[in-house]
Amino acid sequence: MSERHPIIAITGSSGAGTTSVTRTFENIFRREQVDAAIIEGDSFHRFDRQEMKRRQAGAERAGDRHFSHFGPENNLFAELAQLFRSYGETGQGMRRKYLHDDEEAAPYGLPPGTFTPWEPLPERTDLLFYEGLHGAVVTPEANVAKYPDLLIGVVPVINLEWIQKLWRDKAKRGYSTEAVTDTILRRMPDYVNYICPQFTHTHVNFQRVPCVDTSNPFIAREIPAPDESFVVIRFANPKGIDFPYLLNMIHDSFMSRANTVVVPGGKMELAMQLIFTPFVWRMMERRKRALGTA
Repeated sequence: MSERHPIIAITGSSGAGTTSVTRTFENIFRREQVDAAIIEGDSFHRFDRQEMKRRQAGAERAGDRHFSHFGPENNLFAELAQLFRSYGETGQGMRRKYLHDDEEAAPYGLPPGTFTPWEPLPERTDLLFYEGLHGAVVTPEANVAKYPDLLIGVVPVINLEWIQKLWRDKAKRGYSTEAVTDTILRRMPDYVNYICPQFTHTHVNFQRVPCVDTSNPFIAREIPAPDESFVVIRFANPKGIDFPYLLNMIHDSFMSRANTVVVPGGKMELAMQLIFTPFVWRMMERRKRALGTA
């Protein structure tokens, strides 16, 4: 953790909704004039799209049905931990981009599914912001979770997570239900071993819980709407959280435990704005004092 060079990390599995949380933070950064160095978790995959397909095919031929993007063999955990450590100490580090589609790839003259070259982070940024699969991962070789000043987990109940993944991969990537189902099954051991344990290290977790029947996610005709759900917000350390203020500002919210507030699903972004704007203020104030610019 670093007062001069703070780090915020959003962690959650594929289809969990971390991108929506990122948009909320981008709005906070823009409003508060915070210059953030953005890190996409996909850029720390070990292999590009074609190489990953080749290795997956080879793993299947060898009888390995659990080769996935979630595990350590296919990710650069040590390099991610090194980036966090370096940024916390110096405000610098190396990053690259993963080019998901033709639109992202076009400015670089590279094919989609590949990485841009490694390059230094911009100079004099206010904080580092990470969004991806492994912002709080801990393995014997790499402890990413110990570096962020603010760790946020995005964890829908599992059936809702699968519905969101099915809809995204089918609508945006052209996958069949069978292909997405195969991916879910292949990732399950790594999901249990490397995704779920991260949420014991997060400072705040957001878990969307639908209030409609999602008992068979593989035949769901639509994603449950925000207004058809609640969001459970759990604080690892509730000290300093103004729960009466949150309950007063967010109608129909309530506390289910001493460290947990439940809000209507349609109020999730408002809750994030109310909770995290003061966090960002405090980070920037501590940073100014540490740099002697207050």
